Amino acid sequence: MATRIKEKAAARKENADKRARAIVRNVRISSRKVKIVIDLIRGKQVDDALAILTYTPKSASPVVKKLLESAIANAENNLSLSRDNLYVAEVYANQGPTFKRYWARSHGRADVILKRTSHITVVLDQK
Repeated sequence: MATRIKEKAAARKENADKRARAIVRNVRISSRKVKIVIDLIRGKQVDDALAILTYTPKSASPVVKKLLESAIANAENNLSLSRDNLYVAEVYANQGPTFKRYWARSHGRADVILKRTSHITVVLDQK
């Protein structure tokens, strides 16, 4: 049934994305709030993006800044890329698992509280 397993695995490995990336999962911030912050840095040079994130007064800014610094470190250490040529090629936030909690209301009822999480990905590339 499974034919050419080694050849297919080698082709998949060869075509893997060779750009520097960093991913953080299950961040306890809604992806809707994170998208406001990541829209500010998409397509910017790395140093400009770090400056923007430093002075953005949103709760997602420190998380995205730390993730961007991790992607820069991955580019420098793992792929031997120069920091001067890097820019934010892709950045996106997907919805993660939602925690469901209940809040007691009058007359024996309960309301659902949805505590949303997100997965954030930063991909860097060279100019």
